[in-house]
Amino acid sequence: MATGLPAEHRALVLDTIEDGFHVKKIPTPQAGLGNAVIRVSGAAILSYHREIYNGGRAYDFPKPIVGGLSAIGRVAALGPDSTALKIGQLVYADCVIHSRDNPDDLFLTAIHEGQTEGSKKLSHNVWRNGAFAEYARFPLENCFALDEENLCGKLGYTIPDLLYIAHLLVPYGGLRDIKVEPGETVVVCPATGGYGGATVQVAASMGARVIAMGRNEKELARIKDHLLKGLPNASIETVKITGDEMADAATLRAFGTIDAVLDLSPPFAVKSTHFKSAVRALRRGGRASMMGFAEVPTNPWETISKNLTFKGKLMYERDDILQFLKMLERGLFPRGDNFVDTKTFKLEDWKEALDAGAEHTGIGKFVAFAP
Repeated sequence: MATGLPAEHRALVLDTIEDGFHVKKIPTPQAGLGNAVIRVSGAAILSYHREIYNGGRAYDFPKPIVGGLSAIGRVAALGPDSTALKIGQLVYADCVIHSRDNPDDLFLTAIHEGQTEGSKKLSHNVWRNGAFAEYARFPLENCFALDEENLCGKLGYTIPDLLYIAHLLVPYGGLRDIKVEPGETVVVCPATGGYGGATVQVAASMGARVIAMGRNEKELARIKDHLLKGLPNASIETVKITGDEMADAATLRAFGTIDAVLDLSPPFAVKSTHFKSAVRALRRGGRASMMGFAEVPTNPWETISKNLTFKGKLMYERDDILQFLKMLERGLFPRGDNFVDTKTFKLEDWKEALDAGAEHTGIGKFVAFAP
């Protein structure tokens, strides 16, 4: 079913950490059983992509490699076992790849090889390259058809802006994992980064009341302003992190019953007090999703006596993506600038793009390649 693919295409290739990226012409991937080739319209850039590919974060991945994450594009070729996708269809191609015969073998394409022998086998030998390219190959089950007429026509989203899905899905996976319900109160800590800001937007769109914690009061004010512009009926409060565990917990309790906490602490904040403060403020039977690097609170009696639940979560599940897209297609998220301000770059401008990814971050900010 492969049709009209060029022999070669342009891609952003990392041969070694020391040499950095180079735009090269490489053979175009071909469709086969169980996969699709997409013509990339936009490829998502992480706030810490620069640190991954310059060695600042010691992530293990094969080299040489085409960088990447998730992407949006049009189906250019399909394997013979595809029955639903169509050539030319707009799809979201997700970066979380699972083994088909052992889903516990998983990895993030072009980011990390995973923790198991199975995931390393797949990341090195089968799904090595990412989407920083004109064409990319993904498993069929990682390609999600987008209702282009509705999303880009009726709702007015642009294709680069739809790539913000890649950020929003991460906290959605954590919130759904601890079964956050409309009307509940959720503490987001810290809320001032890219994923923290995305959590605020997702939780509010799910109908939850949000308490956003952070040290940067200016950014906390921007979070509140941005959210209420897009969702005027949203319920949001902000709390400045002081570093005093008990005082911050008391500030949180003053807002009333707190049902859930989602933590997205970066590695350098592992010793921060914010997660401990938020957990102390949880009601009996409260839940906490741990998606970052905060230390697990170590008060066994409080955990037992309050029937608290702690759940670790890496990314999200396939069902989460399907449910999230239903929310987006039903118009439950903001639109236009109230949704996201996306900066796009060509592959040749990769240094500026990765720098922008690190700087243009927080709620409603995103960076992408447009090959």
